[in-house]
Amino acid sequence: MVEVKQLVSDINQGRIKPVYFLMGEEPYYIDKISEYIETHVLTEDEKEFNQSVVYGRDTSIQEIVAKVKQFPMMSEKTVIVVKEAQDLHRTIEHLTSYVENPLDTSVLVVCYKYKTLDKRKKLIKAISKVGVVFESKKLYENQVGNWVTGVLKGKKYTIEPKATQMLVEFLGTDLSKISNELDKLSLVLPKGVMITAKDIEENIGISKDFNVFELRKAIGQKEILRCNQIINYFIENPKSNPLVVTISLINSYFTQLLMYHGLKDKSKMNVAKSLRVSPYFVEDYIKAGKNYPMRKVSQIISLLRDADVKSKGVGANLSDRDVLKELMFKILH
Repeated sequence: MVEVKQLVSDINQGRIKPVYFLMGEEPYYIDKISEYIETHVLTEDEKEFNQSVVYGRDTSIQEIVAKVKQFPMMSEKTVIVVKEAQDLHRTIEHLTSYVENPLDTSVLVVCYKYKTLDKRKKLIKAISKVGVVFESKKLYENQVGNWVTGVLKGKKYTIEPKATQMLVEFLGTDLSKISNELDKLSLVLPKGVMITAKDIEENIGISKDFNVFELRKAIGQKEILRCNQIINYFIENPKSNPLVVTISLINSYFTQLLMYHGLKDKSKMNVAKSLRVSPYFVEDYIKAGKNYPMRKVSQIISLLRDADVKSKGVGANLSDRDVLKELMFKILH
């Protein structure tokens, strides 16, 4: 976030580089930075003759170099954005000769998604001398909550931990999806309010009472009635709660419990750091650790693997309903 803010600040102050190489597994920041350059470097009148967007699958390095070597018309700069540049991975190094001597009047933006280039390569070293090499790294699940908080702070909102957890459980670590949902919330909620689990339920469609987060918590506390209520809701609403996703998220929970049992230092901060969870939820793991000794946790992980196989129709002809009910009974007893 800090690096992105600095990049935006430099552009706003006119410190524009001739080459921006945006790469990495997380496409969200690559899209945001390229969009910002497309929007803010040239005026609307200048864009007509001096800004172009090409796609890696439809172009070549030779065509890109030819475009960036063109001089601007009635503008100080030309902007060329290469999207999906990872499709040029076999020839991308051929950009090196241009990058070693780029035109000051051209701005080349290369969007190289889902992959990275070795920073020891000649191309990356050459870009680092004259332009910007930005790596957009995928966030771990435990980092997404802080990211959500930071984004909402910029929009003048706060959010309660349960609401954050619901977003992460439902949308995973896909920042683009989460950002879209946060944009929806900002349209309907007044600035300055704290976003609650109820807001998430009413505006995004995630049940605050019947979701995998609540199921994992109920399993951890061995609340049998509550577990059955939630899985019955899942059975009645299979599209919103696909079995394969439910099994995967319960598995990740018990994998974390296994890690918890293996910790020598079970202080709150060390548990949060080791399990990659918010300190707010550590007490839930401590209670679950008492309910499920290490041996039981290992058995449950084995049960989850069997259920995953059954859910895919291998080795048993069971409905999703039967697989889920059988799994829950074996976990809780």
